[in-house]
Amino acid sequence: MNQSSTPDTEKAEELKAAANAAFQANRFAAAIELYSQAIDLNSNNAVYWANRAFAHTKMEEYGSAVEDATKAITVSPTYVKGYYRRGAAYLAMGKFKDALKDFRQVQRIVPKDPDALKKLRECEKAVAKIRFEEAIAMEEHDRHSVAESLDFHSIEVEDSYQGARLEGDNITLEFVKKMMDDFKNQRSVHKRYAFQILLQTRELLLSSPTLVDITIPDHGHFTVCGDIHGQYFDLLNIFELNGLPSDDNPYLFNGDFVDRGSFSVEVIMTLFAFKCLYPTGLYLSRGNHESKSMNKIYGFDGEVKAKFNETMADLFAEVFCCLPLANVLNEKIFVVHGGLFSSDDVKLSDIRAIDRFREPPDEGLMCELLWSDPHSGTGRAPSKRGVGVAFGSDVTHRFLQENNLELVVRSHEVKDEGYEEDHDGKLITVFSAPNYCDQMGNKGAFIRFTAPGLKPEFTKFNAVWHPNVRPMQYANNFFSMLA
Repeated sequence: MNQSSTPDTEKAEELKAAANAAFQANRFAAAIELYSQAIDLNSNNAVYWANRAFAHTKMEEYGSAVEDATKAITVSPTYVKGYYRRGAAYLAMGKFKDALKDFRQVQRIVPKDPDALKKLRECEKAVAKIRFEEAIAMEEHDRHSVAESLDFHSIEVEDSYQGARLEGDNITLEFVKKMMDDFKNQRSVHKRYAFQILLQTRELLLSSPTLVDITIPDHGHFTVCGDIHGQYFDLLNIFELNGLPSDDNPYLFNGDFVDRGSFSVEVIMTLFAFKCLYPTGLYLSRGNHESKSMNKIYGFDGEVKAKFNETMADLFAEVFCCLPLANVLNEKIFVVHGGLFSSDDVKLSDIRAIDRFREPPDEGLMCELLWSDPHSGTGRAPSKRGVGVAFGSDVTHRFLQENNLELVVRSHEVKDEGYEEDHDGKLITVFSAPNYCDQMGNKGAFIRFTAPGLKPEFTKFNAVWHPNVRPMQYANNFFSMLA
C-alpha cells in the first residue's frame, strides 16, 4: 500500500501510530477516535479501516466492525486482515456462515500460510460443533423440559463431600455464606444443591411477570447493579461495599451475569441462591448474554459443562428463558438491560405482554430491550452492535413522557467510570464489572436509590484480585482467541 507522501498522509500515519499506542494500552475508544481522524485524512488506506474494525470489536461494536472491515476490503480486495477482522466480527455476532466465507477467503489469499489454515480449520470445527448441536435439538415446542424431569432429592451427597450442605429443601443464609466461601477458595458446590438452586429459582421466576413492579418504601433504599460477566471476586467486593442482599437491603442485578469472565458459575449460583433465600431482596433481569447462542460463544456453556455436566447447562438455558425483561421502581424508574425501541408507540403494557419464555429473537421488542444502546444525538440510527437500535435523547424523553416515568437505567456497555449519565440526565448506564475482561481498565459502579426522592447515588470501585484464570477460559479455543 505504497502511497505518495503528502502532508495529509504523513499526518494520517502519525495518527495511526498514536491510535496503535492507544490500542496497545487498551484505550479502545481513544484508538477508534484516532483511527477515525487518520481515515478523515486518508480514506484509501485499508490498514486504518481494518485497525478501527479491530478496535470496534474490542468495544463489542460488531456491526461497526463489519462495516469498517468491509471498507478495508473494498479499498484493497487482497488485504488479508480485512477478511480476518470481518470474519471475527461475524463470529462474535453468531453469523457463522458469513464468518466461514471470510476465513476461507483468507486461506485462498495466503494458501501457504500455516496460521491462516489453522484458523480456518479451527473455525470450521467450532461452527460444525454448533451446527451439530442445533441439528439434534428438537423444536422448542417439541422439547421436554429438563426441569420437569429432574428430582434433586434423588441425588446422593457423598460423605466425602466437604462443601456447603443443606438439611431439607430450604436455602439458608448459613448455606449461602458457606457456598460463597467455598467458591472464593475455588471449591465447587455439590451438584445436588446446584440443581436444587436452579429448580427453585425457576419456580420463583415462572411466577414473575415480564415487567416487574418494585415498591421501595419511604426511607427504604434499593441498589441497582449492571453487568457482572462472571467476575465473581468483583461481585464479592460489591457485597463488601454495600452489604449482602436481604429484604432490608434489596438489589436488582440488571442482566449479563455470565460469559466472558471465567467464574460465571460462581456468580450465577450465588445470585440464584440469594433469589431463593430472599425473593423480594434480590431481583434479576435478563441480559443479552442470558441466551444459548451467546453462552456457546463466550464461555458459559463450556464452563457449566466443565464444572458440572450437560444437563446442568440445559437447565440453565431453561431458567434464563424465565428471567423478567425489565423492572419499574416506584412507578418512576424504568430499568432494562439494553435500551429502548425502534418505534415511539411502545407502552409498558406492550412490554408486559411479551412472551419471554424463549430464546431471544433477532428483532422486535424483546430483542431491543436486550440489545439496544443510546447515542448522543437525536432520532434513531443503526446499532453499532449490528443488533437492536441506537436511540437518541428525544426517543428517551418521549418514552418517559408517554409512560409517565422519570428515568431510564440500563447497563450493557462498559463505561470508564462505571456509569454515565446521558440524555439530559434522563438515562443512566451502570456497569459493574471493573477492568472488564482483565483489559479494559474501567471502574465498576452500582447505584443506590432511596425513597421517596429516588435520587441516584453512585458508588465506584476498582477491580480486586482474582485467581489466575483468564477470561473465556472455557470458551472454544477459536472463539477465545478472537475475544
